[in-house]
Amino acid sequence: MAKIVVMGAGVGGISQAYELRKELGHAHQIVLVSDSERFEFTPSNPWVAVGWRKAQQTTVVLPALMQKHGIEFHSQGVRRLHPAENRLELYDDSSIDYDYLVIATGPRLAFEEVPGMGPDGGFSQSICKTGHAETSFVDFERLVADPGPVVIGAAPFASCFGPAYEYAFILDTELKKRKLRDRVPMHFVTSEPYIGHLGLDGVGDTKTILESEMRNRHIRWTCNAKITEVADGKVSFTEVDEDGNDKKQHELAFRHAMILPAFKGIDAVMDIEGLSNPRGFILIDEFQRNPAFPNIYAVGVCVAIPPVGPTPVPSGAPKTGYMIESMVTATTGNIRRAIEGRDPDTRATWNALCLADFGDSGVAFVALPQIPPRNANWAAEGRWVHLAKVAFEKYFLSKVRGARTEPYYEKAVLKMMGIKRLKDDR
Repeated sequence: MAKIVVMGAGVGGISQAYELRKELGHAHQIVLVSDSERFEFTPSNPWVAVGWRKAQQTTVVLPALMQKHGIEFHSQGVRRLHPAENRLELYDDSSIDYDYLVIATGPRLAFEEVPGMGPDGGFSQSICKTGHAETSFVDFERLVADPGPVVIGAAPFASCFGPAYEYAFILDTELKKRKLRDRVPMHFVTSEPYIGHLGLDGVGDTKTILESEMRNRHIRWTCNAKITEVADGKVSFTEVDEDGNDKKQHELAFRHAMILPAFKGIDAVMDIEGLSNPRGFILIDEFQRNPAFPNIYAVGVCVAIPPVGPTPVPSGAPKTGYMIESMVTATTGNIRRAIEGRDPDTRATWNALCLADFGDSGVAFVALPQIPPRNANWAAEGRWVHLAKVAFEKYFLSKVRGARTEPYYEKAVLKMMGIKRLKDDR
């Protein structure tokens, strides 16, 4: 019997545990390790932050559910990974050994890289975690009671820009519903070189689509922005030119601010030679395996992927849901082959597929593969994207509660887009 440990219980980790259980049956031991007893569906967090969802609607309590499906579960969190010993050291001083490990932790939110940023002791809000989104909603209610300027944006080294756009447009939609939009000036401050870059050098016509949305919704923007400090009611940032040289210093007052932080690897994997890069992301080969420790695999946001290209302000490449699901499927197949003493043969699909909700409409884009040049480079907008995002939320939460493993993106969302399937482009 092999013991496979999945480290992290987010979108990638929970999918990985379920797929391994389905593929391997009960002949092998599956262990899921998290730092929380609940699964959070992070794509819903912009809705939580404006009160369209409650946290209990977008989270799932895991201990009893994992027991039901024969998956051992631990929620103490991992203090340190010891790959040479095939061992996880937990925060309660216990340890878990493994034969195979899948790292699916997602990122550590590096608020400390910008003084004053973040909801824990800082002055800006976040929607990267459900708890943060709940705190942001409290601050949003203060804004409603006493309207004033809003700043939304992304810090240097941010790598998932979609939620910032979503939150800006969803906030705009909600403020219009409350007849308060005319009293809330909004400014979008981003490290991207242009609106719609998204860490992908744009997809299809995202530049035009998102700039048009900004203009139609009267949201001002500054690109190539290096946020340097967040104080009480004030954001300071430096606008740079295309060569990265300082161009202009800015200060913006705010009543409410939501700024996406840079991502890093979690502390448990930082500075392990051969395992992670300098920012703590896990190094992998084409089969999702770490080259230095081939019984360790990684999926999701914690994986080291180089940026699409250089930008004046550093930014990372996003890992979208479809890409994460394909990583999970490849890892499952390759672990099975490893258990059977065979070489790996399954590669993940490095394609980007995203549904970005605007509250009353949205934009969908497909990049095949994610890194240019591409075989397909497509974007479209419409109310159907909002409806598809709602449908995906309902599907994925039912998948978590019911241990379903169907590839929803390919079977449903792509059908709505009129695309039969995504080819295995890398």
